Amino acid sequence: MHYVLIIHEVEDYAAWKAVFDDAVQIRKEAGEISYQLLKFESDANSIVHFSRWSSLESAKIFFESERLIEIRKQAGVKAPRFVYLDEIENGAL
Repeated sequence: MHYVLIIHEVEDYAAWKAVFDDAVQIRKEAGEISYQLLKFESDANSIVHFSRWSSLESAKIFFESERLIEIRKQAGVKAPRFVYLDEIENGAL
């Protein structure tokens, strides 16, 4: 499995979330399979977007595209940090 971890601050969570939700179809078409959104305990505008992708190459192309860079600006995203991950093990306790 392939995952992307994005950590970023947003100007306003509600405004960011509306843009995020509007982009669901382009995320799906780009290869995003599933996602989780988390917030920092002490700051609702510090967001973690953890998602599973069909391939890391697809994810990189998507996140580095001019279209996505513009969408992030519109959504008020500040300095996103992207971490591309390959799963090596999965378990439940």
